[in-house]
Amino acid sequence: MAARGTYDAGGVRADIEKGTRMDLGLKGKKAIVTGGTRGIGLKIAQTLAGEGCDIAICARDGAMVEQTVASLGACGVAAHGGALDVTDSTATRSWIEASAGQLGGLDILVANVSALAGTPDEDAWRRGLETDILGTVRVVEAALPFLEKSSAASIVAIASTAALESFMGVRAYNGIKAALIAYMSGLSSALAPQGIRANTISPGTIFFEGGVWDKRRADAPDAYAAALDHNPMGRMGTPEDVANAVAFIASPAAGFITGTNLVVDGAFTRRIQF
Repeated sequence: MAARGTYDAGGVRADIEKGTRMDLGLKGKKAIVTGGTRGIGLKIAQTLAGEGCDIAICARDGAMVEQTVASLGACGVAAHGGALDVTDSTATRSWIEASAGQLGGLDILVANVSALAGTPDEDAWRRGLETDILGTVRVVEAALPFLEKSSAASIVAIASTAALESFMGVRAYNGIKAALIAYMSGLSSALAPQGIRANTISPGTIFFEGGVWDKRRADAPDAYAAALDHNPMGRMGTPEDVANAVAFIASPAAGFITGTNLVVDGAFTRRIQF
């Protein structure tokens, strides 16, 4: 049974009161977020900036990057950005290095870009590998020399609950996100002696205007309704739900948490997590 309250089209409650934020120790930290102009990536960037992080973002649309950087700067932090396709290895590594230089260092790297490779064909697998996996590898490798100098270094990759159980049939997306979780787990062990943490966030069904579930509501209303009904909390998640989890796990407040895949899905997945 759905929780009582007023809901929007995504089943998101409109009457949840905002609580008081705890001090996460993020003020003055330097953060980079890839894919930071819309949806989850945008909300992550806004949340980190709101917590006092100086920030750099990238996305393929230069106009959207410029607009987003201006809005982030209005939070009273230093904000930078650039148009970037993370499948371009040379440009990606150069942008990370330049951004860390502009920020005056780097404490937090959030790898959020995804090809959303939702089909099982070879092209989808290639796009997912180039964007989600190699795109993350590129930004991590370029960021490491700067993260090594931080006293609170953290890497966060955005995966998906689709990696954790059979979901919507055979898709490249599911396997690619599972590989991303494995990559971050390996990083956590390798980088722990240097004080660099590496974690993954796996969102469930996240609704925002123009997003996957908004489009599915229009194009596949039965599938959308079934997914919404499958949510025990009676709603889909929001980008803010994911961004708050990222802010915490990236922060000094989570300083002993590494190698974790934090599921943000309102109990959507039916499994026991060990």
